[in-house]
Amino acid sequence: MLAAGALFITAASASAQKQIDPQVLHDTVMEADAKHNLEVANQYFKLKKAYVGSLKRCEEIIAAYPGYTRLDEVLYVAGMSSYYLAQGKGKQKPVLKTDEEKKKYDPAKLREDAVMYLNQLIENYPQSPFLADAKKTIQEIEPAK
Repeated sequence: MLAAGALFITAASASAQKQIDPQVLHDTVMEADAKHNLEVANQYFKLKKAYVGSLKRCEEIIAAYPGYTRLDEVLYVAGMSSYYLAQGKGKQKPVLKTDEEKKKYDPAKLREDAVMYLNQLIENYPQSPFLADAKKTIQEIEPAK
């Protein structure tokens, strides 16, 4: 009887606890993970001039966290990394073992990707601090348009 009473008291206190909304928890975890990936991408981009690594990190963020609050910065870094790779800049060269890798890192494809990322930034984030630089870079890539 004593054990049954203890079980009843424990069950009552457990049911009184507030349930955590899984969506809120997920968003916090998602933001933290995306923030970490962006920090790594920025380190590759700014400090190491490792544009392949930076681009890969950005592509992961775009694919996994499309609702990330700093997606404008992700698009900017992805666009600029693509642009610099198309110009042959950076300390890290892409590995071109497969046909898929050769196609992905072809300079014309990289310029196309750079324009795509930067246009997404311009269209979706008109208040972004990266807006002016994105427009300028697109003009460098496509001066006739």
